[in-house]
Order: sequence, then structure tokens, then C-alpha cells
Amino acid sequence: MDPRLGTAVIVVLGVPAVLIGYIWLTERVLGLLGQRARPRLRPWLWLAPALAFLIVFLVYPSIGSLIRSFQNAAGTKFVGLDNYVWFFNDDATLTALKNSLIWLVVLTGLTVGLGLLIAVLVDRVRYETVAKSVIFVPLAISMVAASVIWTFMYDYQVPPNPQVGTLNAALGTAGIAPIAWVQISDFSLNSILLVIVMAWMWTGFCMVILSAALKGINPELLEAARVDGATERQVFRRITLPLMAPTIAVVMTTMVITALKAFDVVYVMTIGHFDTQVVAFQLIQELYNFGNPGRASAIGIVLLLAIIPVMAFNVRRFRAQEAIR
Repeated sequence: MDPRLGTAVIVVLGVPAVLIGYIWLTERVLGLLGQRARPRLRPWLWLAPALAFLIVFLVYPSIGSLIRSFQNAAGTKFVGLDNYVWFFNDDATLTALKNSLIWLVVLTGLTVGLGLLIAVLVDRVRYETVAKSVIFVPLAISMVAASVIWTFMYDYQVPPNPQVGTLNAALGTAGIAPIAWVQISDFSLNSILLVIVMAWMWTGFCMVILSAALKGINPELLEAARVDGATERQVFRRITLPLMAPTIAVVMTTMVITALKAFDVVYVMTIGHFDTQVVAFQLIQELYNFGNPGRASAIGIVLLLAIIPVMAFNVRRFRAQEAIR
């Protein structure tokens, strides 16, 4: 028998069995305790598995990566901050850092801006559900599949070969010379063209979340403003937008983190060529292509440090909202 089949059976049957056993044991232990101790211990016992997973799969690897980032490629001795000095002085990593900033700004602006615009525009139309479904569909596609689709969209063939790429075929129909998409000499435009692929996927996500926030606004507030003579633009600026601000902040935070973690699109479409590499791609390059776990760990820690302020802002805003409630 294939040993993988046995492993699959253990995973499918064993994991639920362990969870059920833990729940049963937890309740038995709580049943032996007094009435005063139960309310205090029950939350911690229920959280224990999740906390264990966080420690084993997040905290421990993060600490290990931090230690590894101060070691040489072989991991035999500590080299201090050499890996971090290399990160901020190497041309390839600086290009990756610049491209990651482009991803952060452009992807967040496109997805949140378009998501908000679409949510507001389709809010009152009869075909709202159909429109939202069509826009949300790309998110159901994997990153790799979306990258393959857009590879054919951007495909360029050296003339006089026929253009099979969608965009260049359309340009040819209009009598315009084909363009070597994602191979443009202005390398910043190459990164923006890749960002468009991710924006195509994630705009639907932003639209759904922002649309839910829009639906949650009390319509009486909006009607009262209109009765008082406010225009639709004033209603949106003075009432709708401020009430949606907390949700917009959460969506922006999600997209910032998504931009900083971007990897799949770059790997599939350009493999980092034409100066399109990003920080996450550079991490994989250093680890697997160049065999330097020390430098790869340093890149990972830099990414973690970049995300922490975003998360801290989000947590602080969430606490402020809870305090108001």
C-alpha cells in the first residue's frame, strides 16, 4: 500500500479525533473544578490549541529566522549585522525594495479606490448582485492561473510574427504597433503592469467589504441630509465616507500586507527579469538559488518589521472603535 495513503487516512481521521478528544477532556477537567475557577480557565483551555499552533508555526520560526539572520550562509558563525548591511547596499535588493513600495502604493490605491467606486455606483442598480459577482470572480482564481492569463494578455511577438497577445492584437486591429509589455525600458512601468494583475483579482474583495459597510449606514441619515439640501457629493463626503472610514482602514491594511507579500505574479510572469523583482521574490532567490539562508532570513525579518507598524495601526484603530462602542 502506498504510504501516502496511510498518511492521508491519519490526517483525515486522526485530526478530527484528536480535536474531539481534546474537547471531551477539557470539559471533563472543567467539571472537576469549582464554580469560581471554571469561568476563568475555560477561555484559556479553549484557546490553548490555537496558541500552541501560533507558538510552533509562527513564534518559534520567527525567532529562528531572527537568529539565522545574524549568521553566515553556512550557519556556522555569527556575522553581526552584515546581512542587514548587505540588504541596504545591494543593488538587486534595493530595486526589490523600490518595487515593493510601488506595489504597496499602486495596489492599495487601485483596489481600494476602485472597490469603493464600484460599491457606490452599483449600490442602487437592479443588477447589483450580478455586477458584484462578475467583479468578484477573479478572486476565485489562483494567483498562478491569473498570472498565466495575463501572460497571454501581455504577450509580445517580434514583428513580423503575428501577435497572439490580447492587448497587442487589439492594437494591431487599430493600426498601432505592438508593445513589449512588461519588457519596457522604464522598469517602473513593468512593475505597475504586474500590479494591475493583482488589482484585477483583489478589487472584487475590496468592493464586497466596502459594499457591506455602505449597506450598514442608516439610510435615515442620508435622507435627512438630502432633505436639508445636501447634494449627493456632499452626502458622500460628509456622511458616507466618514462612516466608512474604519472599514476603509481595515481594507487598506489588508491590501498593504498583500502588496508586501506579493510573489506569485512576479515569479510566473517575469521570474524577476526586467527589474520586476520584489522583496518576497528576492527572499526566495537568496534561499534557494543562491543558497544563503542568512541573507534570506534578514530579508524575512525586514518584511516582518515593515508589516508590524501596519498591524499596530490597525489594532490601535480597532481598540479606539471598541472604546467608542
